[in-house]
Amino acid sequence: MATRIRLQRHGRKGYAFYSIVIADVRAPRDGKFTEKIGTYNPNTNPATVDLNFERALYWVEVGAQPSDTVRNILSNEGVMLMKHLKGGVRKGAFDEAAAQAKFEAWKQAKDAKKNDVISKTAAEKKAAAEARLEAEKKVNEKIAEKVADKKAAEAAAKAEAEAAAQAAENEATEAAETTETAEAPAEA
Repeated sequence: MATRIRLQRHGRKGYAFYSIVIADVRAPRDGKFTEKIGTYNPNTNPATVDLNFERALYWVEVGAQPSDTVRNILSNEGVMLMKHLKGGVRKGAFDEAAAQAKFEAWKQAKDAKKNDVISKTAAEKKAAAEARLEAEKKVNEKIAEKVADKKAAEAAAKAEAEAAAQAAENEATEAAETTETAEAPAEA
């Protein structure tokens, strides 16, 4: 029986996530499988892989052929490197401790690189948010200036109207006083 390590699609249209399964070559993509060894979610940044490392290594060592995408996933998780290192131990190129030390060094370097990417992405998001905030503050300042100008114009128009009303009232009182003074000498 030829076995294959491949992806089994789940999720909805436009938002797929996958199970990593061991299946017979002749089985349908989403059909019967021998064992589920992990999941792969490409929708997150970076993509999330949850893999049973020991079972994946076992299946690769017994001859299960991974699909191209699964081969990339297994390489990124270190399964293919561990298979290579175990082959070196079997051939006598180095011992088990040296193989484990090489694998741990590789894993730490990979984790450091991943953390750098995550922190860089977070810093870019924060910078973009700050830039949007500054742009919004500038827009708000312009709106506040327009509102202040409009209120100043309204206040000036109101003051002008009050001044005109005061002037009209003063003219009316002066006119009334002049008419009173004009009438007063006529009576005398």
